[in-house]
Amino acid sequence: MDDRDGTDGKHGTSATTGADDKERDRDKDSKEPLRVGVAVRKRRRALHLTLAAVSARSGLSVPFLSQIENERARPSMRSLERVADALETTAVDLLAASDTARTVDLVRAGDDSALTPVPGVRPLVRGHHQLHALEFTGDQDAGREYQHRNDELMYVVSGACQVEAEGRAYRLENGDALFLSGGVRHRWRAVTEDTRILIVAVGEHIHATSEPPSPGH
Repeated sequence: MDDRDGTDGKHGTSATTGADDKERDRDKDSKEPLRVGVAVRKRRRALHLTLAAVSARSGLSVPFLSQIENERARPSMRSLERVADALETTAVDLLAASDTARTVDLVRAGDDSALTPVPGVRPLVRGHHQLHALEFTGDQDAGREYQHRNDELMYVVSGACQVEAEGRAYRLENGDALFLSGGVRHRWRAVTEDTRILIVAVGEHIHATSEPPSPGH
């Protein structure tokens, strides 16, 4: 696919250029600008979309999107949310899929809304790593069932939550931890407004199973 498709001037008008300039100015003040170009390009190509199509969906100019993909521009969280919507995904998933060389990354207690578009959900591990961790605060209820390929640990820091897994119901309170092996179908919801839950899991891109290795491997 030619990434230059749609750069004939139909997009990238003064309106979008002005918006892009504001995003760039905001990024200059960011302590930890986002590096998600590889993830954005991979997702766009997986959907067989041109830059022009993403531009039309997001309202961001083709040149700005091209700069994001080539790591020449680093989007603010607001811009990343618009790109994620255009790519039928979330900013959190783009961050998780981003290619990063970090080996040490500090997430401060106040680093929350700038990292995720979902209120009350804070990623504690940024980038593309084997470990995936999220902190949920307040009244949370996804309203759906989950089934992850890899193991997961749920720890209640404060408050309480109700979990349904393998046909059984569990109430977890302060200090309780629930381990779910890969493949277990489950759903959960917070039952108090002051609830804080930590969920740590093996990344979905890692193929980890509990089966012992076969002889010779």
